[in-house]
Amino acid sequence: MSVLVCSEVEAAYNGSRVLAGITLHVDPCEWVALIGPNGAGKSTLLRVVAGVMSPVAGQVKIDGVALDSLTRRAAARSVAMVPQTPTIPEGMTVREYVLLGRTPYVSYWGSESADDIATVTTILGRLDLDQLGHRPMQALSGGERQRAVLARALAQEAGLLLLDEPTAALDLGHQQQVLDHVDELRRSSSIGVLSAMHDLTLAAHYADRLVLIDNGLVAASGPASEVLTAEHLDAHFGAAVSILHDADGRLIVAPRRPA
Repeated sequence: MSVLVCSEVEAAYNGSRVLAGITLHVDPCEWVALIGPNGAGKSTLLRVVAGVMSPVAGQVKIDGVALDSLTRRAAARSVAMVPQTPTIPEGMTVREYVLLGRTPYVSYWGSESADDIATVTTILGRLDLDQLGHRPMQALSGGERQRAVLARALAQEAGLLLLDEPTAALDLGHQQQVLDHVDELRRSSSIGVLSAMHDLTLAAHYADRLVLIDNGLVAASGPASEVLTAEHLDAHFGAAVSILHDADGRLIVAPRRPA
C-alpha cells in the first residue's frame, strides 16, 4: 500500500486556482521529488498533504485512510513536514525545539519519556547539532536553524516526510549531510519522502522519481532520465541547459550560456 495517494487534488488561494487536479502517490521507502518553476504549486501541494491547507476538490489518503478523517494527533504521527518558513517559539533552545517533535507521543498531562529524550539525542548527533542543543534557536545561523527544523520533523518518526526546499539555507557540506541522512532514514525505516526541490541535480541524485508540476498540473513524471530533458526544461522553465552525466552515470543539469 502506498503511504500517500493524492487523487485529483485541487487547491486555491482567495478563489485563485493553484492546483488544478494533481494525482500522484508515494510508496514506503520511496523518495519522490516535486520540481517545477516558481508558482507551479509545489509548496501548495505539500501544505495540502500536511493538512495545513484543505483542498477544494479531490482526496488525500495516508496509509489508505482519508487525511481529513484523522485527528490532529494521528495525522502528526503519520506526516511530518519541514516548511520553508517554520515558526520558531521565542527563547526555545535547540533541544527543546526538537523535543516538540515527540509531542504526538506524549499524553496530554504527561511529559517526555526517557525514550523520547534518547530519540532526540540520537537525531541531534546525526545532524551535527549535539553541541548546539543548549543554544537558543534565534542564535543559530540559517543553516543550523534549517537542520534543527529537520531534526524536529525526524523526531516525529512519521511514515511520510514532507520537505519544502530542505537545503535552501545550507552550505554544500551540510546539504549532502542532510540529504544523505534523509536517504538513509527512508531506507532503514521504510518511510516515504515527498520533497519540493529547486536544485534539479540534487533531485536527480536522491529521488527515485521526479514529478514536474507546471500551472497546477503534472506535466511529467518518472525517473530523472525521462523528466530532466532539455526539451522539458526549456518548455516549463524557459531554461537552456545541457544534460550531462558524471563518472558514475548520475545526471547533472548544467546551464548553457549563449555562445
